[in-house]
Amino acid sequence: MLLPRTEPVEISTRMRPGEWTEESLQAHIEDYRQQIRNMGATDAEIVTNVERTDEGAARVVVSWNRTGL
Repeated sequence: MLLPRTEPVEISTRMRPGEWTEESLQAHIEDYRQQIRNMGATDAEIVTNVERTDEGAARVVVSWNRTGL
């Protein structure tokens, strides 16, 4: 099933404390960005948001807002 071209695309994950390092986090981010590039997004259209908790968890969201395309 294909989404309408106006629907945003988002790839996200949550990692618990001890499941990631800064290096593996950056690798996840780049992998998600590449997946969205493969769908047709330009680097300028890709938004990356990383949240780290005080407990050591991380949440990564990489999105492509296709509204208006």
